[in-house]
Amino acid sequence: MTSADVVVAGATSAGVCAALAAAEAGASVVLLEAGRHVGGMTSGGLGYTDVGDVRVLGGMAARFRAEVAAHYGVPVGTYAGPEPHVAEGIFRRWLDHPRIQVVHDAELEAAEVRDATIVGVRTRDGRAWTGGAFVDATYEGDLLAFAGVPSSVGREDRSLHGEAFAGRREPVPGRHAFPAWVSPFTDDPSGGTAGAVLPQVRDVPMAPVGAGDGGVMSYGYRLCLTTAPDRVPVERRPGYDAAHWELGRRLFRHWAAEGYEPPAGALLGLEPNLPGGKADGNSLGPFSLSVLDGTAWEYPTAGRERREEIRLHHLHHAQDLLWFLTHDPAVPASVRRELGRWGLPRDEFADTGHLPHQLYVREARRMQGEVVLTEHDLRRPARWHDVVAMGSYHLDVREVQRTWRWVHEHPRPVGMVVTEGYLSVPVPPYPIPYRALVPRWEDCTNLVVPVCVSASHVAFSSVRMEPQYQMLGHVAGLAAARAVASGRAVQAVDVVSLQVELRAAGQVLALP
Repeated sequence: MTSADVVVAGATSAGVCAALAAAEAGASVVLLEAGRHVGGMTSGGLGYTDVGDVRVLGGMAARFRAEVAAHYGVPVGTYAGPEPHVAEGIFRRWLDHPRIQVVHDAELEAAEVRDATIVGVRTRDGRAWTGGAFVDATYEGDLLAFAGVPSSVGREDRSLHGEAFAGRREPVPGRHAFPAWVSPFTDDPSGGTAGAVLPQVRDVPMAPVGAGDGGVMSYGYRLCLTTAPDRVPVERRPGYDAAHWELGRRLFRHWAAEGYEPPAGALLGLEPNLPGGKADGNSLGPFSLSVLDGTAWEYPTAGRERREEIRLHHLHHAQDLLWFLTHDPAVPASVRRELGRWGLPRDEFADTGHLPHQLYVREARRMQGEVVLTEHDLRRPARWHDVVAMGSYHLDVREVQRTWRWVHEHPRPVGMVVTEGYLSVPVPPYPIPYRALVPRWEDCTNLVVPVCVSASHVAFSSVRMEPQYQMLGHVAGLAAARAVASGRAVQAVDVVSLQVELRAAGQVLALP
């Protein structure tokens, strides 16, 4: 059994920042990571980082941006993010601290809780880890679940918090919407009777508009791509199923019939937006790296084996989409030619076949804590006495599902593919209270949660950005170290002193 003042679960960017902040505050730290890498999405493919209003980026987020700029010898903000291997290198240097022990292949399996206090955790290999305070920095919120802390998953009903954008959304036209009149059926049905549905279309009736349905934002892999001469070429994956991509063929045929030929960059985001001429492949348009078949809905509370199946499903989707777009005759020749110039960087993700090591889990569990942030707190920023960081990115709900519906045309209904859930609404810079990072007293007294924060689905869609995770991880590490040093519950940490220390480290708690 290993003991530390602070035990951090998950070496995401929040986990790295929490570990460093706690160590620099004088605490001994154990950082448990289920995989072999550190940095989560910041080093796992999300190179082109959404930052929002740069005025709110302080503390560890500002420190990371400064180190990126120093690495490349450019002014801060020149690049939206570094190359993946550079991001991980910065985080590795941060973790090279005498009071931090990083443990890889340490997947959580259980937590021991006594009197609403976590005593220790156990990993799958049977090792046990005890601590005075714990930080759940996982994308999934696994530690808070093992500790019995209540949480929510997916979209709530609009009536719960009175949020205008909560619940199931009405499909509307837009960049990410599937165009009208594309049939979801493998064969054209007669008499308005549904036939078998194509792969990549979710064959489940949609909930009523505004109703909570538990749906989460789609997941995917953010691919790092390059045109460098030594690039690793896209290859056909063993197991590639051409029939799985019929929906894509129908989409290209529909566009061709309307006289539209998409540029290759509009399908994956191929502008060289990273240093070294690399591009961060994004989920753009109605048919993309995002997987919209509903498997992401299962992931947050699924067991280990099912999660691995879902992860591989998403990884194979990314690999096969690249092959489809570069080789299938249904794809316009101009798109195939342009995408044929791109491949995987040889100097990225060498131990995972040059594909990212991190699935983009856009949301999973959300803690039900002392304060629940809602849409109202972001669109008309609330005044909190316990502000510890600020957010600014717009409400950004990615597509939740691709399904189908009947359109009641004469002489019989027509089945039509629809995508649903996308939402982008600007918000002003807003404060984030400390109480959104801690459970209720009666649920747990020594846990801080900087990723799966206490927020509604709508509010979380803004908070979920990596720079915010870095800043909230900073808060979590400091708070955990202070709780251990004072012998207090995390809810009883002196927030005023915490704010003073955060400001001294450059954290922005209010704008002029």
